[in-house]
Amino acid sequence: MAVGTIMFLELLFIFFSSFATLFLMRKVAKSVGLVDKPNERKLHDGAVPLIGGISICIVLIQFLTFKPEVIEYSWLYVCSIALLTLIGAIDDKIDLSFKIRMGVQAGLSLVMVHIAGIELHSLGNMFGFGDINLGWTGIAITVLAVIGAINAFNMVDGIDGLLGGLSIVTFGALAYLLRVDAQHGLAYLCVVIIVAMLPYIFMNLGILGRARKVFMGDAGSMMIGFTVIWLLLGVSQAESKPLMRPVTALWLIAVPLMDMAAIMIRRVRRGDSPFKPDREHLHHIFQRMGLSPKQTLVAICGIATLYAAFGIYGELSGIPEAFMFYAFIACFIVYSLLLSYVWRITTFLREKFSSSSKATVNSN
Repeated sequence: MAVGTIMFLELLFIFFSSFATLFLMRKVAKSVGLVDKPNERKLHDGAVPLIGGISICIVLIQFLTFKPEVIEYSWLYVCSIALLTLIGAIDDKIDLSFKIRMGVQAGLSLVMVHIAGIELHSLGNMFGFGDINLGWTGIAITVLAVIGAINAFNMVDGIDGLLGGLSIVTFGALAYLLRVDAQHGLAYLCVVIIVAMLPYIFMNLGILGRARKVFMGDAGSMMIGFTVIWLLLGVSQAESKPLMRPVTALWLIAVPLMDMAAIMIRRVRRGDSPFKPDREHLHHIFQRMGLSPKQTLVAICGIATLYAAFGIYGELSGIPEAFMFYAFIACFIVYSLLLSYVWRITTFLREKFSSSSKATVNSN
């Protein structure tokens, strides 16, 4: 049987296996009370099972148990996502302190460094003054990078389909770059993750009916964030010849990263905890501007796709790393400024569209 046919059948099995796991875990979640109930920040209807991440984790563990050669240190990766998913599920159930979550994340990042050798030790020629080697500070910066990536994907999970959509953009872009570099194993793992995630997205968006709706939960967002940073560090920090420049990684996770950084900076400036939840994320802003949840989903995923496409283009065409980095910083500054004046901007746009609509009605 041809390799392509085997891969297709394998992906088909993963797809339906993910569906089956979701349906099974929905019943388990309801029986143990692992559900998300509406409150002042969560405006959905009814109690929704928080099992998207758990189901995807189970499917990934099953896949890597039979094909451990797809990723180096697969046993360590499997143990790591299993622990993160467990901690996330407990957090979904009883709201753990962020200190406990961050402690586990930091511990796993140290294990990743010392056992798998995955560490942020070089930034490349990011500033335009030659390659920057981090030396002994690399471990500390790696810990911060892991915690940052995990929480960036956690914070962005605010409307139906958004975490899944942004994850598909990142894994899809990474799969394309790795495919170009003939790293078929890691590229295939990215595709497997996307396929395992599709049934969750169908159910999360209510495509199969609102009664079958599920949420990702902290278990899923933590696992996805960790997987993304594991892969990005692994391919950009190889000792011989990195498969991707470090600056390209910024563009592949641009939306979650910018949103998290801008929000945390704004919270600190207000005197609030950077981890205090609020309704000032990018998806909240788009909705206050009058976009529906689905329009917001398409708009944000479209922006993320443009960022990722620019990152891929810069990587493949050899655009200088310094230009790529300063362009990223410029985009972040523009985003932060827009966020600072978002209420004035949204008020102006509402008044503008409102007056335009009235003028149209009067002319008719």
